[in-house]
Amino acid sequence: MTKEQAASTIVRVVLGIIFFAHGLDKFNNGLENIAGWFASIGLPGFVAYLVAIIELVGGIALIIGLGTRYVSILTAIIMLGAIGKVKLANGLLGGGQGAGFELDLALLAMSVYLALTDTKALSVDQLFQRSKTTAA
Repeated sequence: MTKEQAASTIVRVVLGIIFFAHGLDKFNNGLENIAGWFASIGLPGFVAYLVAIIELVGGIALIIGLGTRYVSILTAIIMLGAIGKVKLANGLLGGGQGAGFELDLALLAMSVYLALTDTKALSVDQLFQRSKTTAA
C-alpha cells in the first residue's frame, strides 16, 4: 500500500465514522424532530429523512469502502447544503451565534477528496474491481 492509499483509507474511514455517528444521532433524537427543524429553516421535512439515511448508511459504506465515490458525492452535497442554508450566516468560527461552518468545510473537503481520488485500498470496492479483472 502506498502512502496515498493509506491516507485515502484513513480519510475514508474517519469520514465514515463521523457521518455514521451523525446519522445515528438523527435517528436516536427522533426523525420527526429533525424533520420539524428542517421545515423551520425552509426545507421540506422529508429531506431530513434522506439526510439521515445517507449519513447512517453512507457512513457504513464509507467505513467498509463500498461505493465510496458515490457516497462521497452525496455527503459533499449535504455539506454544501448545511453550509449554505444553516452555517454560512454564522461565519467560519461562529462568533457566539452558534456553530460556524469550519467542521462542515473540512467534511466537504474530505468528501471531495474521496470523490476525486483512488480509494479502493482496503475496501469492498477493491473486491469488485478484482472480480471484474479476473473475469475479463
